[in-house]
Amino acid sequence: MIKVKARGEEALDHLLRRFKKLCEKEGLTKDIKRVAHYEKPSEERRRRIRQVRKRELKRIQQQELLDLEVKKRKRRLLKT
Repeated sequence: MIKVKARGEEALDHLLRRFKKLCEKEGLTKDIKRVAHYEKPSEERRRRIRQVRKRELKRIQQQELLDLEVKKRKRRLLKT
């Protein structure tokens, strides 16, 4: 359960903004939107496959960036 405590005399709109950010961070808003309507099993499968592909693509891109940084460091060390 998500709880937000007021910090001193914090205004209500700031509390609501923090609550909303926490809900989005936890994935609560996406979950509520997803279960608001019936999703056919084939649509659910497609959605999950898209999520896996997106996650895998992101992982590959992160790995490529890391490899590129390692190569740059090696070049710098070899020059010195």
